[in-house]
Amino acid sequence: AHMGTPNSRHLYGRNVRDAAERGLRLIGYDRPGYGQSSPQPRRTVADCADDVRTICAELGIDRLATWGISGGGPHVLACAALLPDLVTAVASLASPAPYGAEGLDFFAGMGQVNIDDTRLFLTDKAAARAKMDKDRDEILATSPDDAARGIESLLTPADAAVLRGELAEYLVSSEQDGLAPGSEGWWEDNCMVRPWEFDLAEISVPVLLLHGRQDMFVPFGHGEWLAKHIPGVEARLLDNDGHLTLMQNRVPEVHAWLSEHL
Repeated sequence: AHMGTPNSRHLYGRNVRDAAERGLRLIGYDRPGYGQSSPQPRRTVADCADDVRTICAELGIDRLATWGISGGGPHVLACAALLPDLVTAVASLASPAPYGAEGLDFFAGMGQVNIDDTRLFLTDKAAARAKMDKDRDEILATSPDDAARGIESLLTPADAAVLRGELAEYLVSSEQDGLAPGSEGWWEDNCMVRPWEFDLAEISVPVLLLHGRQDMFVPFGHGEWLAKHIPGVEARLLDNDGHLTLMQNRVPEVHAWLSEHL
């Protein structure tokens, strides 16, 4: 499973339990620069395919289905395009679409903090890095009770309602673990607004796409755009879901779908 941005290899307990009940092994990993993974400066989204192939070889896996959420979405789509001999199917949840894609208004419906951070990265790298380092310090000092602090502009009522309890504890602890060595992994996840270095049209394996209309982290228009550009995609465009609700409530149906394609 490919986690969001910022994050780490850690998996949400609720989803681990669901996988175990289905007889599935759910595996997470630190993208370069997060947690215990060494940085890979100027990495591209496509580079993750080599990491996944290496991990699978190390673990003796020759066939897998995989899912990614939020910032993990482009990375799971890269695996679909670039690892058809290894990957049987993928699910993409709340994934951003490529920046600058024709027919996409990238920022329409996006919460202000994500608009500001993305535009700052695109226009002033030094200022963007300084802000990210400050944001990292704030995350490292955050408790689960304060999980909404700093992201209020991203939280629709649907998402605010689930950002508590086990989910808030998971998100805060996973982000803190991923960012413990520094902000390099988070910084390099900006590869998502650079060219992905693969073509969605290359995808030949089954893809399930989920996106919530109440999402201000990654707006619904991104899901609609991806649904039109991924060959043969099964799209579930969900009127009442947001961003965090997909992590909280929708992964069991993703596991069920992926199980049918293993």
